[in-house]
Amino acid sequence: MIRILLAEDDDVMREYLARALTGAGYHVTSVDRGTAAVPYIDSGTFDLLLSDIVMPEMDGIELAQHTARVAPHTQVMFITGFAAVSLRAEENVPQAKLLSKPFHLKDLVREVDSLFADTGQSHQQ
Repeated sequence: MIRILLAEDDDVMREYLARALTGAGYHVTSVDRGTAAVPYIDSGTFDLLLSDIVMPEMDGIELAQHTARVAPHTQVMFITGFAAVSLRAEENVPQAKLLSKPFHLKDLVREVDSLFADTGQSHQQ
């Protein structure tokens, strides 16, 4: 089963995203800030880091750069509502996918599905 680490500081958005991805058959672990995600990333057990970019303590870009160092097999997808931040993310983590808010949950699931479509990994139990 594909394991997703969701880092999102907005409680409502985090719950909303986690519920949608779990309903689509993914195993989701969620945290409320980048620093809380670090121990999970260090475990090396996640297939995808889905992260907001603007978060307290450690932003999504710093978290993605840490992920690239310690768990290079983990894919990264950013979610953000800030256009200027999107440009910074593309410059600093060019291999990451980017999904701009607002988006529909089915668009999120479709994007995540597409990341794993060619890998043979299954998100169904």
